[in-house]
Amino acid sequence: MKPLSVMLSMLAIGITSSTVMAEGANLPNASLPNVSPANSELVNRGAYIARAADCMACHGESYTGGTAIETPMGDIYSTNITPSKRYGIGNYTEADLKNALQKGRAPSHMLYPAMPYPSYSGMKEEDISALFAYLQTVPAVDEAPKQKTDLPFPFNIRSLMIGWNFLNVPSTEKRDGLNETQKRGEYLVNNLEHCGTCHTPRNSTMGFNKKMYLSGAQLGHWHAPNITPDESSGIGSWSEQDIVTYLRTGELDQRAYAGGPMGEAVAHSTRYLKNEDLSAIASYLKAVPAIQTDDKVSAVDVSRLPTPINESITHDLLAQKDYLAQAKTEVSNGSNSPEALYLAACGSCHGVDGYGQPDARYAPIVGLSSIRREKPDALVNMILHGVEGATDTSPIMPGFSEELNSEQIAGIANYVRVNFAGLANSKVSAADVDRIATTGVEKPFLIKYAGLLAIIGIIVAILVIIFIIRAILRSKRRR
Repeated sequence: MKPLSVMLSMLAIGITSSTVMAEGANLPNASLPNVSPANSELVNRGAYIARAADCMACHGESYTGGTAIETPMGDIYSTNITPSKRYGIGNYTEADLKNALQKGRAPSHMLYPAMPYPSYSGMKEEDISALFAYLQTVPAVDEAPKQKTDLPFPFNIRSLMIGWNFLNVPSTEKRDGLNETQKRGEYLVNNLEHCGTCHTPRNSTMGFNKKMYLSGAQLGHWHAPNITPDESSGIGSWSEQDIVTYLRTGELDQRAYAGGPMGEAVAHSTRYLKNEDLSAIASYLKAVPAIQTDDKVSAVDVSRLPTPINESITHDLLAQKDYLAQAKTEVSNGSNSPEALYLAACGSCHGVDGYGQPDARYAPIVGLSSIRREKPDALVNMILHGVEGATDTSPIMPGFSEELNSEQIAGIANYVRVNFAGLANSKVSAADVDRIATTGVEKPFLIKYAGLLAIIGIIVAILVIIFIIRAILRSKRRR
């Protein structure tokens, strides 16, 4: 099983560890691609802005687009933003880019807010100028993405975004009482990194629910956790240094591991940021209002966590082969033992004791807060559906919905939560797995019935027009 940990977490609260990777806070940022002494200072700064704005998450490292962004309205595909004059933005002026970033308006049409212009609306002029200069220097790719956005009626009427923008842009508001470091962090969190795009739940129009700012939201099968400083359901137990370490390295020992969308954010963006910018983000996240949600993290009994079977077992797969071979034999003979199921499906990557194989990038899952949440939905979803790697070279976790039944998946979930999370018990049932497997993101009323409401609106408009015309004709006859 490819890393069950790849899903286990994003930002989440956890246990005190004797080794919290504190040294990560002082690690240098990763070498920034496309920065060269041959470039102007403005272009090199633009390369940094592109990383801080995480443009690659949707448009790819080559900026050619084609990534599907799942939305309740349908899949929206990112576009080519290389300086190709035919397929990209080679004909854009700086004003065009500014309009796209701040207003969601391309030269010929309105953009959908899958491109996070509700957050980018607060981008500074100098950052837009630098980004524009940089994008002119990337290699032009003269081809369109293989997929093109084709939403159903009425969402295919892009002009409707004018009304949506009026209600939902900008997506956040500046707070009072922040020091200069926190103000920089606010700009990074709210605008460039657009953290709220994933971590803030949506209102009935699919805009940000500002009252629940950064308190966590469902993203398809993923759940972006609460990253407010709440102690029970957010990251209140994390220090600023912990946040910096996590954003730099993507992990905190025995607490969190960045997978899925957050893994991509670390891989493409936050690991490249300067230490002072990561510190600013951390300072701001500790200053936002704490919001408690019902997806709390259970306390952990450190004494219940496993210890490595031996010094080499986390690195040497040969040391585990006998355990794994026996478990696979038991499962093939019909055993539904949770331990045997875990070892057969997950042990070859995560290890017989949950400590994984760090050298092979199969991360340990011991103590991770994601498996200690009161709601097992995130864990079950990842076992069901798997996880794509954050980069082309990252391990990929397959889904097991076709290979394992609900009872078996529940057994693995319970085994992981008790043996590697330190919980006294776990009562995930087959019925819970069935519920989670069939539960998607609930569409707001306006989105769910948009087509019907649009048709009714058109009919009403026609009737009103007919009524007005008849009234005018009657008036003329009377004269």
